[in-house]
Amino acid sequence: MKEKVVLAYSGGLDTSVILKWLLDKGFDVIAFIADVGQEEDFEAAKAKAKKIGASKVYVKDLKEEFVVHYIYTALKGNAVYEGRYLLGTSLARPLIAKEQVEIAQKEKAQYVAHGATGKGNDQVRFELAYMALDPRIKIISPWKDPEFLAKFKGRSDLIAYAEKSGIPVKATASKPYSEDDNLMHISHEAGILEDPSKVAEEHVYSKTKSPMDASNKPTDVKITFRDGLPVEVESLSDGTVKTKPLDMFEYLNKLGSENGIGRMDMVENRYVGIKSRGVYESPAATILWAAHRDIEGIAMDKEVMHLRDMFTPKFSELIYYGYWFSPEMDFLLSAINRSQEAIDGEVTMRLYKGCVMPIARSSPTSLYNKDLSSMDIEGGFNQMDSKGFIRINGIRLMAHKAIVDKRGLGKYQVQE
Repeated sequence: MKEKVVLAYSGGLDTSVILKWLLDKGFDVIAFIADVGQEEDFEAAKAKAKKIGASKVYVKDLKEEFVVHYIYTALKGNAVYEGRYLLGTSLARPLIAKEQVEIAQKEKAQYVAHGATGKGNDQVRFELAYMALDPRIKIISPWKDPEFLAKFKGRSDLIAYAEKSGIPVKATASKPYSEDDNLMHISHEAGILEDPSKVAEEHVYSKTKSPMDASNKPTDVKITFRDGLPVEVESLSDGTVKTKPLDMFEYLNKLGSENGIGRMDMVENRYVGIKSRGVYESPAATILWAAHRDIEGIAMDKEVMHLRDMFTPKFSELIYYGYWFSPEMDFLLSAINRSQEAIDGEVTMRLYKGCVMPIARSSPTSLYNKDLSSMDIEGGFNQMDSKGFIRINGIRLMAHKAIVDKRGLGKYQVQE
């Protein structure tokens, strides 16, 4: 009997060529298509995989699980890689890998395979997840296989092979972008985008309207949070209300897209040490991240917030690098989940020409005291107490100055 391999199949250029290559090597190939919200004709992709030669094709709708257990988990920790990237691809990969391993176990397949390049991050995300979830599974990674690399030097070779083999693909020599589309975002790489000095022209974008073409009228939306998670979205413009996780996210994607929100063009540091340029569109995530951070401002304890903010970069890095299923991730998530208890309330967001602006908020668990912070009301705060507070905090500064003067050490750098 032929050995079985479950291939993470997108229907795109790389995985279509890889499917044919695996068949030529004598494998029984089972294709797995994960529906994580990408704009795709899944029936056509399924038919394409069967036509190429897959013995079975699984199509799994994972959108709800993606939102509830992956996107919202990242939201609770305000995960942003290098302060800018909202991790749309990074969050989808462990979910896809988990489902792929489950199919391999069901089909008694000895192998799993993916089409991620040997230069990128996805190879790490897929393979670390495979190893964590089933240490016995064997992994085929064609872009690290000498035989495959000898045959295919890059995307131009893949395109030529696909045309020769009668495999229809979207990528062309004139627009050879590598795109990853899902519910949370779409990413654009390769082609002219490999030159960071080149402007990404408007035709590159597909999920958001240009801010310059967006409406001159702002859209106001109220987002309700409970324990750090969105539970309701209400448009203050037309009264539309959404309460189910997937419905809320799709609705915010729509509003964000119409208002030109969520574009990001950046050069980032891949895990393997290579710098790469990515152009991203993440409308709903951009809105939710800003709203979540704002409700924390009124409902989260100061020291808890500052401590959480210290490990948010590490949390984001673990997601980006592919350590979703790891003991250190479990550790951080325990702390993040605890920090979100009683992060409740409503935030009103204004969406306007690419900008996301929190303009009002309220919370039943608010730690904000109007009387204490007021410039006009004393509110039980004795301003005379601040004199001693400052004096105590200044003791070490005065002591340090005395040592500096005594020993003739370097002075503080003062800008004239």
